[in-house]
Amino acid sequence: MKTKNILLILLCLAAPALALTRLNTRENATAAAPDDETVISEECIRNLSVVQTLVKTKQYEDAYEPWKQLYEGCPSTNRSIYTNGAKIVDYFYEKATDPEEKRQWAQLALDLCDKRIEYFGNDPKYPTAYILGEKGLEYVEHFPEDEVKEQAYPWFKASVEGMGIRSKITVLVEFMKVSYNLYRQDPDRYGTQFINDYNLVSGYLQTMADDKANKNASAASQQKDYVDNLFAVSGAADCEQLDKLYDAYVKENTDNMENLQKVMKLYRRVGCTESNVYFAASENAHKMQPTEESAAGCARMCMKKEDWKGAIDYYQEALNLIEDVDDDDRDDYLYNIAYIFFDKLKNPMEARRYARMSLDADPKQGRCYLLIGYCYASAKPYSDKDYPAAKAAILNKTVFWAAVDQFVRAKQVDESCADDANRLINTYSKYFPTKEDMFDLPNEFGEGTFIVGGWINEKTVCRAAH
Repeated sequence: MKTKNILLILLCLAAPALALTRLNTRENATAAAPDDETVISEECIRNLSVVQTLVKTKQYEDAYEPWKQLYEGCPSTNRSIYTNGAKIVDYFYEKATDPEEKRQWAQLALDLCDKRIEYFGNDPKYPTAYILGEKGLEYVEHFPEDEVKEQAYPWFKASVEGMGIRSKITVLVEFMKVSYNLYRQDPDRYGTQFINDYNLVSGYLQTMADDKANKNASAASQQKDYVDNLFAVSGAADCEQLDKLYDAYVKENTDNMENLQKVMKLYRRVGCTESNVYFAASENAHKMQPTEESAAGCARMCMKKEDWKGAIDYYQEALNLIEDVDDDDRDDYLYNIAYIFFDKLKNPMEARRYARMSLDADPKQGRCYLLIGYCYASAKPYSDKDYPAAKAAILNKTVFWAAVDQFVRAKQVDESCADDANRLINTYSKYFPTKEDMFDLPNEFGEGTFIVGGWINEKTVCRAAH
């Protein structure tokens, strides 16, 4: 009784709009079936207006019966039968608790799209390609048990290819997710397809993001980052493949800071920071506006060119440009400087200084302790100018105590370094002073502890080689 009263009230309220609805309905019907003489009953027009009002106020249960009459009895009346129908179906799908009932509503959501294509597939604004994208979204939403969503792939593909830059952003992103799922399921079969899909979707999102007149430019830019990250973590493309995709793009965007930064971030995520395309993006970006990202890219370029001083200068600049005090890259830049000083410039004192600075940024870096150990093991702080040659030779063996202490520390703070640390401990322990050496220098080694001299200046425990 209550439902009937509501419907009567709605019919009265909707009466003034029936004439306009009738006009719009006939235009929609003509667009849908230009070769047929479509006759639309007064009942269809009334139901159309009632459903519109009820859906607008989210009274989906009351809207169902008049909508069903429209859907089954006059499906070509107006496109809103399908847009409103999708909302009604979603409501009942979410409300349903019985799995079979839920499945039936899910199937109806797909059937709605098929029927909409049948009657309104030639709509100039929302053509078949657009509706196929909607069908893909309905499938993703209503069939969660299908983890891969392979069935939706051809719908999304046809939609994206048909709509191009007019595609809905959600369709582009979901298409990329399904393509990624297929790739994960069978990399050999779907690898090339995934790369091609990424290239297509990424290009459309970038075009949308670059169009400042597009109200969805900001959303497109955000989703471009998401899609780039999905591609990066997939492992589908190696650095050579990325270069093929982005070489021309970087050359076309030498004065576009935002786009160059996105390329740099993508290459870093994938681990392709030795690429010439990455270097070109970094160099061009740095000329316009030096940033931490561009400075780090230029530093890596210098390392590849073996310009060690240039690399240190750029890493220093990157450190100075860090805005976030908790930046995760700080320790990496400092470690790289330490490595250059030790391995390339043969300056272990400076290497240790930067390794310790890196540890201040992140104390759990086993790699820094390993590097300091290497610095100690390569040192000879005792000179035969200050000591008899035999005594200097014995004292110089004490650097291996200090080195092994660092290797032990490395595996204590970082389990990933354990294998390397154990190998180094076994190697350098053989070079400790012998019992005879320690017996010959009782004043130096008699108390069981020793301070390694020179720039090392580390307190350690006396141990004989064995």
